Amino acid sequence: MTDNLFAHNSQAWDAAAARGDIWSTPVTTAEIDAARNGDWSVKLTPNRDVPAEWFPAMHNLKVLGLACGGGQQGPIFAAAGAEITVVDAAAGQLALVVRVAEANDLAIAVHRADAADLSAFDDDTFDLIFHPSSNSYMSDIEPVWAEAHRVLRPGGHLLAGFNNPAVYIFDLDDLERGILTVAHSLPYSDAADLPPERVEALIRDGRALEHSHTLELQIGGQLAAGFELIGLYEDTFDTLELARYMPTSIATRARKPPSPD
Repeated sequence: MTDNLFAHNSQAWDAAAARGDIWSTPVTTAEIDAARNGDWSVKLTPNRDVPAEWFPAMHNLKVLGLACGGGQQGPIFAAAGAEITVVDAAAGQLALVVRVAEANDLAIAVHRADAADLSAFDDDTFDLIFHPSSNSYMSDIEPVWAEAHRVLRPGGHLLAGFNNPAVYIFDLDDLERGILTVAHSLPYSDAADLPPERVEALIRDGRALEHSHTLELQIGGQLAAGFELIGLYEDTFDTLELARYMPTSIATRARKPPSPD
């Protein structure tokens, strides 16, 4: 299912890019101009800006935008002075990055790949990895953390956003309608836990298939890969009724330990 899942979710995100999903609405020229003047912010999760203190000075910083298409964060980093490479599984999401770059004379490298396979990049290449909420569309996230650790330079930082796994105890169709129906045990997977006819309907409708992933894999997985956790905050997805009662997203700041002196 892994190869089929990658292909299907890539196509689903191409469709999201075409319709202007929340993660597929490019930044404006005014936002690019402000970033060039040092006034910028970006999001790992749907609502809250990443704290400014989580970022080092951006000038000439080598940044990897991991599963970061959509024309949002990558162009901001480039305008702020970073040397940015954006990796995404969806060609449509990358096309939005290219469109913004060309319209605003920004240098951005794009590369279509699975976030769990960064073999195109050497060890210790990047100073910062920015990984917005997206790994719920990946069946196995341990390789994502391992690859991020490999390509990050010692002392570099991984900033990651992800869904609170508790969201997935609810029926997701009901959740989108504002109805809280407890329906699933965790960890959850659309492909494994829904009746086949509902999975087929999601595929027909061009909906990306999701996985909950445990906090043990989301946070503990980063630690197991060799990162040190140095920051965390929670966020909400305001269009979900559930956000009235609990945080629906989490963001983490992790560091690859510096090399011994």
